Amino acid sequence: QSTGDIHAFGTQAFYSNTTGAGNTGVGNSVGYANTTGSYNTGVGYLALRFNTTASNNTAVGYQAGYSNTTGYITAVGFNALVNNTTGSGNFAFGGTVPGSYNAALYANTTGYNNAAFAGAALAANTTGNSNSAFGVGALYSNTTASINTAVGYQSLYSTTTGGGNTAIGYQAAYSNQTASRLVAIGDCALCSNIADYNVAVGAF
Repeated sequence: QSTGDIHAFGTQAFYSNTTGAGNTGVGNSVGYANTTGSYNTGVGYLALRFNTTASNNTAVGYQAGYSNTTGYITAVGFNALVNNTTGSGNFAFGGTVPGSYNAALYANTTGYNNAAFAGAALAANTTGNSNSAFGVGALYSNTTASINTAVGYQSLYSTTTGGGNTAIGYQAAYSNQTASRLVAIGDCALCSNIADYNVAVGAF
């Protein structure tokens, strides 16, 4: 159906909408709970399902942004940002990949200003803020740590609470869990490191 500024295509898409404007939904139950949220775009079964009053969200993919109640998130991919509730300013591009991995920012709930590009990037993050992960499994285990940058397949893969780290390269700083202020550039640079304030440039 198309009513005013609402364009909804699919069973119960934007079903509860009252005064929300500029919304577009394609797929069954997309934006189902939305009432006053505006300028949201949901494409895919159950995308933005529980969004009610939040605005300016984009979710593309099965259950993308499913639990979201805040504004300014972009989720693209199967289950991307599926558990996000109030974490705003998050960007997740990447669905579930083969194996045990989850989608980009899969577990995020209240963490904000995170960017995850590729499946399983920042998958375990819950409340960590201002992290950037580029590559499958980058910052995969991060939960509450903030201000980390990981570029490359499984870079900073094991980091959970260590913050302020930069890792560029295949499995760079792979084993780090709680150490902070690391700089690792190169394939497997600082691969086994678990101590703070180390810098390594070069493969292995």
